[in-house]
Order: sequence, then structure tokens, then C-alpha cells
Amino acid sequence: MSLPAFCTTTGMLDAAATAARLPWSGLADEIAALLRDSSVAVPARSMLPLAHGGSLFVMPATDRSVAMIKLITLTPGNAGTGRASIQGDVLVFDCATGERRLVLDGPTVTARRTAAVSLLAARLLAPAPQGPLLIVGAGVQGRSHAEAFIQGLGVREVWVASRSSASALALAAQVQALGAQARVVADADAAAPHCPLIVTCTTARRVVLAAAPRPDAFVAAVGAFTPAMLELAPALCRHLAQQGQIVVDSPDAGHEAGDLLQAGLEVAAMPVLGDVVQGRWTAGSGPVLFKSCGWAGWDLAAARLAMRTAMHA
Repeated sequence: MSLPAFCTTTGMLDAAATAARLPWSGLADEIAALLRDSSVAVPARSMLPLAHGGSLFVMPATDRSVAMIKLITLTPGNAGTGRASIQGDVLVFDCATGERRLVLDGPTVTARRTAAVSLLAARLLAPAPQGPLLIVGAGVQGRSHAEAFIQGLGVREVWVASRSSASALALAAQVQALGAQARVVADADAAAPHCPLIVTCTTARRVVLAAAPRPDAFVAAVGAFTPAMLELAPALCRHLAQQGQIVVDSPDAGHEAGDLLQAGLEVAAMPVLGDVVQGRWTAGSGPVLFKSCGWAGWDLAAARLAMRTAMHA
């Protein structure tokens, strides 16, 4: 990958400018390209606990041309205060010169690359990608996944379940503004049998989905990213492993996927998204669970795409 000639000074991009450089389909395609790139190097991310229950995440990655590091804080105590729970930046460097070329808005990168990974997985694995889509959790990731699946997969109907009725109604209004139909539902378990696409995107440490999905379902679980967290009931995870198949986003899920670990499943033996992209694994019959925990490679894909799209801005 060659760097854009225009990138001679650092571009400081706010949330809107960052999002503009990361279109959904383009980002999903870039993630697939990254998974086929043998030059990509992604060390394990570091997480430092902070006072007052927060965490600092340090996530570097590089390929032949681009190096990036994401520095973000996660502060659950900010919920309901007006301050964002995720804050930080993604710094992008030119490997040839060592110069810093872009600074991207960290929360925007996190939201968009997470939803774009789910979009890519759905394109490759969903038995019935036309929907309806059930979203459990109406926060930032709920909004990002709704937009990604509407614009990148062609979903025309979205069902929303959230413990906050105000948040659910707000997301439903955003779905309608995107040209799709929206429905707020009170019970995710009751809605699950009606929706072949399901995304759980909460930061809950308790079960938010327990009902077995329909046989042609694709479930993306993105909210739990530590062994202590879970969104899916252990019995549901075991059902999906027995009746269908489970794919994880990266090998790091082997020690991070709380949903699966708490179900007693052997996560390290499961196929990863790269196996699917590279044709080393194909789905059989039955429902598919895609478990996403996050990986700095997804941020590198966003950095690579932002570098290219920036020269057309």
C-alpha cells in the first residue's frame, strides 16, 4: 500500500471528519483486505486499570506502510453524566519516514470498525441477510450497527430492544431517518425468533439474550470483551455451538470472550474471521454466532482507509 502524496502534515480529524473517511462498505472491504495481508503485525493490546473504575487501552498495529496506535479510555462511570464513556485518539504514522500523518477520533474509529467487522461477518456468514435485524442495546454501537447493516447489507427493517425506552425510541427514529422501518420491542427473547439477524451490543455484565434463535439466524455479540463480561446466556452459547457454528473475530478471543468462556466452550479451537476471509473455513447448516471482542487490526484497517480517503477530501 502506498501512502497518499498529500500527507505531508498531520491531519487532526474530529468525529465527523473521521466518520466521513470510513464509509461502511469501504471499511468492511478494507478489513477483509487486511486479513489477507501477510505484512500485518498486531501485538496484544495493553489494558491498564484506572482509578474510579476506568481503563486505559493501548492498541498498536502496523503493516508495510502504515503504523498506528489507539489510545482510549473507557470510563463506565460517565454513563448518564453527559461525558462520553469512550474517549481518545488513533495516531497514524508513515512507516517510511516515521512522520505522524493523521490523528483520528478514537470513539468514532471504535464504533465504525466494530460495526464494519460485524457487517463483513454477516456478508460472509449470515444465512438470511435480508433481515429483519434485532439490535439489543441502543447506545453508540447500536446506532453504528443499524447504520452499517442498513447501508452495507440492505436491511430494511430493524427491531430495537433496550433497557432504556428513551434510547430505544431515539434509535428507532434514526433508523427511520435512514429509510428503514423500525420497531421498539420490550423483550429481546420474544423478538429473537422473528429476526434472522441479531446484534447484541451492550456493556452489560448480565445476560441480555437467552432465547434460542431461529435455525437460519446470524448473531453478532460485540458487547462483552473481557472474561468477566457476558451478554449471551451460557446455555444459548452451548446451543449455538451444538446446533450451528461459532466464529470469533481474532485469536485474542480465546482469553477475552466472556460469553463463550463462561459457557465452558473451547474458544481457542474455534475458527476466526480470517479463516473465513481466506477460504480456510466455510459455515455449515444451522445458526451462526459471530463473537467479536475487538482487535487492533480493525483499527489499522480504519487507519489505512482513512489515509486513502483523506486525499480525496
